[in-house]
Amino acid sequence: MKKLYYVYSTECQMKYLNSICSLRFWIVVGMAVFSFSVNCTMAATAAPSGLICELMGEPARTVITDSAPEFGWVVNSDIKDDIQTGYQILVASSRDKLDKNIGDLWDSGKVSSGESSNAEYSGKQLSSNTSCFWKVRTWNKDLQVSGYSDVQGFRIGTLESGKRDWTSWENRYPLVKRKVEPVKIVRNGKGHYFVDFGKAAFGTVELVLSSDSAGQKVEVHLGEKLSKENTIDRRPPGTIRYRKTTLKLRKGTHTYTVTIPPDKRNTGSRAIKMPGDVGEVLPFRYCEIVNCPSQLDKSDIRQIAVNYLFDDTASDFVSSDKVLNAVWDMCKYSIKATSFCGVYVDGDRERISYEADAYINQLCQYCVDREYTMARFSHEYLIENPTWPTELILHSVLIAWADYMYTGNIESMERYYDDLKAKTLISLAREDGLISVNTGLVTKDVLKSIHFDGKLKDLVDWPPASFTKDQKYGERDHYDMVAVNTVVNVFHYRTLVLMSKIADVLGRNDDSDDFAKQSVLVKKTINEKLFDKKRGVYLDGEGSKHSALHANMFALAFGVVPKEHIASVTEFVKSRGMACSVYGAQHLLDALYMAGEDDYALELMTATHDRGWYNMIKSGSTVSLEAWDWKYKNNLDWNHAWGAAPADIIPRRLMGVMPLEAGFSKMMIKPQPGTLKHASLNLPTIKGAVHVDFDASQNGVFILIVDIPANTTAKVYVPSFGKIIRFVLLDGVKRQGLVEEKFVVFTNIGSGKHRFELNVN
Repeated sequence: MKKLYYVYSTECQMKYLNSICSLRFWIVVGMAVFSFSVNCTMAATAAPSGLICELMGEPARTVITDSAPEFGWVVNSDIKDDIQTGYQILVASSRDKLDKNIGDLWDSGKVSSGESSNAEYSGKQLSSNTSCFWKVRTWNKDLQVSGYSDVQGFRIGTLESGKRDWTSWENRYPLVKRKVEPVKIVRNGKGHYFVDFGKAAFGTVELVLSSDSAGQKVEVHLGEKLSKENTIDRRPPGTIRYRKTTLKLRKGTHTYTVTIPPDKRNTGSRAIKMPGDVGEVLPFRYCEIVNCPSQLDKSDIRQIAVNYLFDDTASDFVSSDKVLNAVWDMCKYSIKATSFCGVYVDGDRERISYEADAYINQLCQYCVDREYTMARFSHEYLIENPTWPTELILHSVLIAWADYMYTGNIESMERYYDDLKAKTLISLAREDGLISVNTGLVTKDVLKSIHFDGKLKDLVDWPPASFTKDQKYGERDHYDMVAVNTVVNVFHYRTLVLMSKIADVLGRNDDSDDFAKQSVLVKKTINEKLFDKKRGVYLDGEGSKHSALHANMFALAFGVVPKEHIASVTEFVKSRGMACSVYGAQHLLDALYMAGEDDYALELMTATHDRGWYNMIKSGSTVSLEAWDWKYKNNLDWNHAWGAAPADIIPRRLMGVMPLEAGFSKMMIKPQPGTLKHASLNLPTIKGAVHVDFDASQNGVFILIVDIPANTTAKVYVPSFGKIIRFVLLDGVKRQGLVEEKFVVFTNIGSGKHRFELNVN
């Protein structure tokens, strides 16, 4: 028999409408040579990834009750400056059909569009209580087609119209239970063990215990704080948590799960209830087992931690400052740990959802995870279940705008448009535009329009001095709480600006014009009536002679301060230090970075005194506190996400990554390094991961490296450190940028990795 020898070579050529690969084969049979070629269509670009349905990356974990769900994906390409020019979505009733590229429910065909975040289903009518499957492929700027993405499944629930049931888990994830191993276990004495799980979490413990007889009682102590080494503080101050429970053992070896009894303080009528299948939880890091009848090692005990779905790998940050790194780690983890209810709440003391807490929580969530449903659910819950402070009512508009900018999705603000209009409190405006809840204009109709049944009161910050034990400390900087309040009106101004934008997006042109005109009036009146021209600072309100930090930092943060007064207001803000709460610190840091005070902002975030985030770590907590320290709020808890502001301030302000257009269709990258020598950030966005890295350690040379996902562009600000510099090396080529204050600016930087090098000597 003659031997066969196979040899082949490949010749490929790419064409625009599809990618054709021509394969030529040579077959050698003895001395004869035969050849033939085969043409096949191949993908020219990488398949899409990061699929989301109704903003969920794992929609099969729950059910969807939207009859026209929206799909999103991450466009992948190694081609610089690449964008999507088209897509095709297939939706099928079975995985088998989809594997055969049959979209029996919907085949969109090629849609010429750059939309990759909110492509609405437009196929056959979906049926209740069914499973569906979808995938997508895309065309790039050269009209080359990608392969299809992996398949994602989703389940349709009961498609019914009517009032939303806020106790259901539809359109968001059920809570996740994680088993956490101890990092340390110590035998304190006979039958007495101390266990450290490394980090505090909301949940309970599971133990494997052995007993020779039935009925033996074992004490289980859970707590957040130590009194001394290897000993839980059983009488902690404030609302720091400790709980003792007793287990009654059965004969033999069994697994026991400690049942946490409900607490009247956080299971009342306004509290968010834990789902029945999860049960009650307690925040704790430490466990002590007393009267344990058997030897206990690490394999015998687990912390059962409860939280909303969270991707620990979605974001990371590291810098040349160890304190800042520790603050970031603590604040990022706080967002995960405090998600135990599936709704943003104010920690464990009350478990009530508040708008100010939710706003900080929302911004932090967007910066640490590619997850949007918990923020949206919390926002919509609060629209219908608002709280009492005036500014918190106004917060709903800020939350709605952030939801839109980070997701690009209009559904929520469209559904609640009339509610958002009412939440501006424009109905309380005087002729000069200023508002107050203390001038008799709060009627039953006004309260009904904002879904509130109670008395509105101005907050400014919390707590006031009267709420601290010795009434010495407070977080309002001695604010003069007059009837027409500057902070309230600055918030009101901001809601008018944003409501004009919301109306414009939704095509409500007349409303947009009206809100814009009213915002101009309010800003003018604030600067005429609430500004002390001699001192160059804002007063606390109409008729007041006092100027607190808050009147000035909020004015600076929300764009009320005219250019000619920014310097005097900024200097006053800096003179007051951290004379605000952990909530106020969010807006203080925003204001400082907006004013270009990155050195001072970094100083505040890395402070090691008792008004800083590092003090929370020094106190022993692994989750952000409700206040700077116990003496500033004597009923504080150790598990409050409104104290986690650096989780969003570091990515948004220090590293400078924010959406310029909705859904990150265009982004800003504006690092303000302060005194940092280097820092690196990986930030999740709906368009994909953004990487920013800077190095300022090379003797006057500043290097900025950005990696931008496909299908978006960036406006990149390169810090010039006060020098007038126009030229920068961009990817090794000398390029001229625009000069804007302390930056050299480059617009429309496309996808891929780019290196900016600037010499400031």
